[in-house]
Amino acid sequence: MQGRPGPSEHETVGAYALGILDDAEATAFEAHLATCEWCAQQLDELAGMEPMLAALADLPGSGSPAIGESLSAKPSPRIVHNLVDEVAEHRAQKRRRSFYMVAAAAALIVAGPFAAMAASGGSDSGGDDGNRVVAAANPAKDLFTGIENKVSGSDAKTGVTATVGLDGKPWGTQTGLELKGVKGPLKCSLIFVGKDGQRETAASWSVPKWGYGIPDAKTEQARNPLYVSGGVSMAPDEVDHVEVMDFDGNKLVEVDV
Repeated sequence: MQGRPGPSEHETVGAYALGILDDAEATAFEAHLATCEWCAQQLDELAGMEPMLAALADLPGSGSPAIGESLSAKPSPRIVHNLVDEVAEHRAQKRRRSFYMVAAAAALIVAGPFAAMAASGGSDSGGDDGNRVVAAANPAKDLFTGIENKVSGSDAKTGVTATVGLDGKPWGTQTGLELKGVKGPLKCSLIFVGKDGQRETAASWSVPKWGYGIPDAKTEQARNPLYVSGGVSMAPDEVDHVEVMDFDGNKLVEVDV
């Protein structure tokens, strides 16, 4: 594998991940990204950082007004570089922990088949890459997969497709969402609309510039769907339909229940 490249376009990956490039800069970087394996890998490593920062900026009473201001203005190259390095180190620590977990699982295999099954959660989808098992953990996707009652809908105008799972609970409805064809940057909400017209927000999230569920995207992160979990107080039989809306009030897709 090649080492870390020198300055120039390679250092733009952090600013691109944060969504702070202007249109001309973003277009230039995307042209570079199409031919640079290192930048594509770094972009995958940084996936999820921009939504996390956006959510942090929206926290009420955070006592740090500079956070919100920093997301609306370009940070200095040094700040972006430090953010990139910090996230990269965090990802590296997670990979090291994954390696230790795989080593422990290997020791259990020696102890006997039953112990190995308990350590792997009863999964037989492994293969010889232990990191694959750990990295594949996605609670929102697992919840969505486990819900039997699912409904889907698409919007020809926006190109967005949503599949919503509804699981009745004593307190209301637990939901899992699979979203495809959505491009950012956007902030969105999953809204349940009752048969009586009542509206409840089940979840909210940010969509980075590269989007989710885009078949011809350059990175795996952008090609994969987005999975979101949430809940509302109304029972499944009280729901008329579900909407995915952006924060500007635009409906991206509606799913009839």
